[in-house]
Amino acid sequence: MGATRKNLLDPLIANDVGVLKCCVSYNRHGGFCVPTSSENRPAARKILSGDVWEPDTLEFMVAHCGDGDIVHAGTYFGDFIPALSRACHPLAKLWAFEPNPENYRCAIVTIEINGLKNVDLRNVGLGSRNGVLSMKVVDDNGRALGGGSRLVSGSRKSNGDQFKEVDIVELDSVIPPERAVSIIQLDVEGFEKHVLAGAMQTIIRCKPILILETLPESNSLSEMLSSLGYGVSGKLHENTVLTQTGQG
Repeated sequence: MGATRKNLLDPLIANDVGVLKCCVSYNRHGGFCVPTSSENRPAARKILSGDVWEPDTLEFMVAHCGDGDIVHAGTYFGDFIPALSRACHPLAKLWAFEPNPENYRCAIVTIEINGLKNVDLRNVGLGSRNGVLSMKVVDDNGRALGGGSRLVSGSRKSNGDQFKEVDIVELDSVIPPERAVSIIQLDVEGFEKHVLAGAMQTIIRCKPILILETLPESNSLSEMLSSLGYGVSGKLHENTVLTQTGQG
């Protein structure tokens, strides 16, 4: 089973992270805790209006998750979580990753609102190796980037609240070898090639459907995917679907 309510909230209590400024909205998939700092972001506006963000991507994942686990990186405030959680097989899990601290806190509340028990939500980013990176969470005009928060190289502590240091882990170090993964979906603002490099053992073992916001550049990584039989099989909004020959 996923992390319990106590497990999710303990780090927040221990770190005394302060008041979470948010509002709750609903659509046909459930309830959502939306950070007020993101009210002008596209995905947040959709949810706040009672609509669904990227419905084609979501519906595809629900229809193709089978009996395996789902990896959902770039969880934001959890706009995909209720539908994906409920689509999972009774023995499957939804592995969710959100490095932005505010978004992560909202995703916790989204899980609680919907009473979900099979979600393993982690306040980390995925990458090619375990470590720490800076994430840009506020743009140069002082507006929260929300789901557009992105990892950058080097330390940016001198920029105050514009950057946050976040923990980075390899997906292969998180997913136990006995777990079957049916879909890996990455919405990581151009960091896809690093995430895939840290997920190759899982990909080789499970041959999941890959849904990527940004395709990796033509290099050894894309050649590795090609050697495993992966090719582009479709587009969902701005996302590219990669499947093995005869899959999907």
